[in-house]
Amino acid sequence: MTKENNIDYAGAGVDIDAAEKSVERIKKLAKATFNDSVLTGIGSFGGFFKPDMAGIKEPVFISSTDSVGTKTKIAFLTDVHNTLGECLVNHCVNDILVHGAKPLFFLDYIGIGKVRPDVIEKIVEGCAVGCKNSGMALIAGEIAEMPDIYSEGEYDLVGFIVGMVDKNKIINGSTIKDGDVIIGLGSTGLHTNGFTLARKIAFEKAGLKPNDKVDSLEKTIGQALLEIHKSYLEPIHQLINKFEIAGMAHITGGGIPGNLVRILPDNIQAVIQKGSWDSLPIFDWLQKNGPVEKNEMYRAFNMGIGYILVVSPDIADDVIESLKKSGEKTYKIGKIQTGEKRVVLK
Repeated sequence: MTKENNIDYAGAGVDIDAAEKSVERIKKLAKATFNDSVLTGIGSFGGFFKPDMAGIKEPVFISSTDSVGTKTKIAFLTDVHNTLGECLVNHCVNDILVHGAKPLFFLDYIGIGKVRPDVIEKIVEGCAVGCKNSGMALIAGEIAEMPDIYSEGEYDLVGFIVGMVDKNKIINGSTIKDGDVIIGLGSTGLHTNGFTLARKIAFEKAGLKPNDKVDSLEKTIGQALLEIHKSYLEPIHQLINKFEIAGMAHITGGGIPGNLVRILPDNIQAVIQKGSWDSLPIFDWLQKNGPVEKNEMYRAFNMGIGYILVVSPDIADDVIESLKKSGEKTYKIGKIQTGEKRVVLK
């Protein structure tokens, strides 16, 4: 075979040089999140982490993994990539936060059609910001260029988080009882769920382009859909050190009905009073322009409530006051009663 007939990896569609340039660009971002518990640098086969066990009698590690779903499609359309990493981290933080866990470290995975070092850097920049804000380390990750799986300009973004909690402080909903109060914390928008429906409404039904401004939203539709998924870490950790919280739920895919039910004991149901919190304009706009049935809206979106707590009635007002002092939009949105295990929307 002559040299002219040789083929290399780049010719097959995978650019190793671009991947190596991407790693060099993101090393400094990851390193900025490191603390004394991190024992390796970026580039090892595995990330080493030695947690500080001071004050922990029975440490329990809690992990979770998730993605930002088709919110990536909005990033492709707008060429804005630095917010998705922060959304991903905050989503994973909230998932383990419901059990009272403190985040320790995070890993990311980017599957991409064609590696662009500038795009990779922006994505990881967002992950690093989320990790720094959460006091945890971004210790490892993976960039996989797969032109046969993803179209050029497209990627998938996935995260994996590990946190820790003392066994006797785990919150799992087992103590939720009849008469408890349901408290909701406001979201910033869609967070990272419901984007397949939202995109269909915005770009097909309403015929908008990402940079089209929507007067009722006071921003472009692209900006509204890319609002960063809120982290509840700081106010919730302050709260659980002061109050006995019976249960917590992160409102993600499936909305309030699909997520609050996950923490309910048998023979206990949650009754949610619709309209007991301030609606966000993006949900009103999506419902109107679908149009979408109200119950379907509650199944697909968080509807302005990103996080839920269940507490005994004797501390409910104090919990709400504490959260409001932390700057959280906080609402009493329902109650717990005996009955079939489910979430009732009234």
